[in-house]
Amino acid sequence: MTAQKKITVIVPAYNEEDVIGECYRRVIDVFKDNQYELELIFVNDGSSDNTFTLLNELSTKDERVTAIDLSRNFGKEIAMSAGIDFATGDAAVIIDADLQDPPELIADFIKYWEDGYDNVYGKRISREGESWLKKITANMFYKVLGNLSDTQIPVNTGDFRLISRQAIDALKELREQHRFMKGLFSWVGFNVKEVEYNRAPRFAGDTKWNYWSLWNFALEGITSFSIAPLKIATYVGGFISSLSFIYAIYIIIKTFIYGADVPGYASQMVITLMLGGMNLAAIGIIGEYLGRMFNETKNRPLYLIKRVINGRSTTSE
Repeated sequence: MTAQKKITVIVPAYNEEDVIGECYRRVIDVFKDNQYELELIFVNDGSSDNTFTLLNELSTKDERVTAIDLSRNFGKEIAMSAGIDFATGDAAVIIDADLQDPPELIADFIKYWEDGYDNVYGKRISREGESWLKKITANMFYKVLGNLSDTQIPVNTGDFRLISRQAIDALKELREQHRFMKGLFSWVGFNVKEVEYNRAPRFAGDTKWNYWSLWNFALEGITSFSIAPLKIATYVGGFISSLSFIYAIYIIIKTFIYGADVPGYASQMVITLMLGGMNLAAIGIIGEYLGRMFNETKNRPLYLIKRVINGRSTTSE
């Protein structure tokens, strides 16, 4: 007889006590009437509410549930990576706990995986419950990233997807500290399939993303998958330097012909401030990349685990 295939569902959670129960119920319902074995991994990313208490209760009553408790809040990208490291299934599904992405779509993901696709991702055709500003800035971010990066990252996609065991093993080899998972999912390649869906509002609770954190997330994505900002700084710096050199020749010639021109103070200050600002901006861009290099050279583990509930021993990495 053919061995039963196992699907691992990975759910990163940070202060999601209001939705954990419903998330568990809807994921379990997807696997009630199919032939797949379920492994459900919740990764508690340093929650300060009762999230882990609820996860502990679920793992106690359902042996399919594993609760990984990270030592602190490492961020969603790291929490997903921890879940991928622990996944033992033939394929893994990554889904947020807030239920904006419908667990019922997992059945379609599995069907395409059985057809030979290694990376089946959900593409949002609508985003209910999100402000117009967030929608506009999200679209702008994906367009900018798509134009700057050599790795093509699908527009209007999140982390909601199924990845095959081959893709899981490939992702586990990527241990960089600054992790932009959407880019890593695309970078590993393999056979890709998109599934369109309507994204719902949060089932309960509040979003953990504010505009400052989204800005930092966008900066992470751009600097992780493109060196274009460095090239832009080089081109702009070269262009400004050329203009300054031409203007300097003009000033010298004008001085020889007409003598010193004291009233040029205003234009001199404008040019000085402009060049100074460009220099500071270029130094800032270089600093972003240099800081990432510095963090990578430390070779620290991606995360530390406080405890793992349900048949696995506590592990530190």
